[in-house]
Amino acid sequence: MAAQVQRMSRLMVKTLRDDPADAETLSHKLLVRAGYVRRNAAGIWSWLPLGKKVLENVSRVVREEMDAIGAQEVLLPAVLPKEPYEATGRWEEYGPELFRLKDRKGADYLLGPTHEEIFTLLVKDQCTSYKDLPVILYQVQSKYRDEARPRSGILRGREFLMKDSYSFDTTDEGLAESYALHREAYIKIFQRLGLDHRIVSAVSGAMGGSASEEFLAPAAAGEDTFVHCTACDYAANTEAVTFVAEPPAAVEHPAVEELDTPDTPTIETLAEHLGVPASATLKNLLVKVDGEIVAVGVPGHREVDLGKLSDHLAPAEVELVTAEDFTGRPDLVRGYVGPQGLGKVRYLADPRIAAGTAWITGANKEGVHARNVVAGRDFEVDEYVDVVVVEDGDPCPKCGTGLKLDRAIEIGHIFQLGRKYADAFQLDVLGQNGKPTRVTMGSYGIGVSRAVAALAEQTADEQGLCWPAEIAPADVHVVAAGKALQTELALDVSAQLAEAGLRVLVDERPGVSPGVKFTDAELIGVPKILVAGRRSAEGIVELKDRRTGEREELPVAEAIARLRG
Repeated sequence: MAAQVQRMSRLMVKTLRDDPADAETLSHKLLVRAGYVRRNAAGIWSWLPLGKKVLENVSRVVREEMDAIGAQEVLLPAVLPKEPYEATGRWEEYGPELFRLKDRKGADYLLGPTHEEIFTLLVKDQCTSYKDLPVILYQVQSKYRDEARPRSGILRGREFLMKDSYSFDTTDEGLAESYALHREAYIKIFQRLGLDHRIVSAVSGAMGGSASEEFLAPAAAGEDTFVHCTACDYAANTEAVTFVAEPPAAVEHPAVEELDTPDTPTIETLAEHLGVPASATLKNLLVKVDGEIVAVGVPGHREVDLGKLSDHLAPAEVELVTAEDFTGRPDLVRGYVGPQGLGKVRYLADPRIAAGTAWITGANKEGVHARNVVAGRDFEVDEYVDVVVVEDGDPCPKCGTGLKLDRAIEIGHIFQLGRKYADAFQLDVLGQNGKPTRVTMGSYGIGVSRAVAALAEQTADEQGLCWPAEIAPADVHVVAAGKALQTELALDVSAQLAEAGLRVLVDERPGVSPGVKFTDAELIGVPKILVAGRRSAEGIVELKDRRTGEREELPVAEAIARLRG
């Protein structure tokens, strides 16, 4: 079946020589410069013809692999009623990221950030017996999140295209099978797309559920940080890394000793004043959890990961204390807080603050610290939480070898949700025993538009974009150097290639210099570039591989045969 020839002279594309002034990431710069997307507002983008082709190609690959595991495609609304999200608590949990709106009658709605609630209600309406399950449903649809700082072009937008699928089973074993099907499908999808990716352990966050893994595309522009072990197969999002503390050696510590330490409200000033390493000190961060002050203790040379802390305490709201919070609290001395004098303040601590370990920490007096403050002797920990920022060299939880940190873009996430949403909506089916059986669920997402940006980040070079063949906007970019004979040959070759089923983009623009055409071909990034140039009269064209840069001159028939092959 003949494919279409797309002429550059008729294509709505305007390439740019210079990077957009607000662009920071490679994908943002190149997708705008090559005419794939245009900005409408902060975090809101239009997909132009070339970009739409790439987006549709990614969607096609996703759909094909989802269909291959027996998933069924549906399309649910983006404007959703408030009540289902109230029932699960996510109307409040999502906080300011949720786009909320009212209709003309004053009823509350939202723009869907994700659709667990609506899919659950759909299955409750359609499936009544165990014979109706298992079932996997999916959609490819725009999602909406009111990002506080939309940036990096289409990598972090307020509107984005996502594939979300949901599995419904009657048993935990069935859920595990559905999860495994998705995991394998995702591996095939990202392999077909040409995305270098890692599968890492993750936390579920507001989604709920138990087992959770992320698919990450390593890239310098990535906003996610993940760790991987250099000696074993362990890999995890930094928020999912756990630390197992070695029990301290049994030591008889001296009594607590107070030290005069004026003007040392920070760990750095304290360590310098006493001539000790920061690791010998105990840092106590005060936060407010739903308005109540809570202290978090970590070794002085480490930082608290507020994301980890928030995930651990969810759905409670966590925020840092301010100067005003110390007013009327003589038990809280700013810069000199110690766990041995906190009274009724709840105290959370890193596992490294194990019973029997001794620390230098605040004495709860202005300008005074205390030495030999021993956990389990001088203060008690209400709860141990692993909330320090992970660093290069931290021990691998699996084998103990030092971990390595890298940046990545999240392109997929899979969850074993269990019965959280089924419980909220009483999703039961009639079981084999004739009694109601509570359904268990999985939720699985792929960032379709984000995958486009991730591919641009991973594959682009100094000249421009460089798409893998599976998702490129065309199979071959034919360039007519400029003369009438060259243009005639370029159009003839394009027609033959299209007849053979190849998708062709031909640059036959009159009045455009060969240099500009060649530059645009490199920038647009189609895998193969065929040039009708100086030897056109001899029936010789130049064939270039965009990814490797290899080029060779070939007779027209041979070039067409090569491209068809």
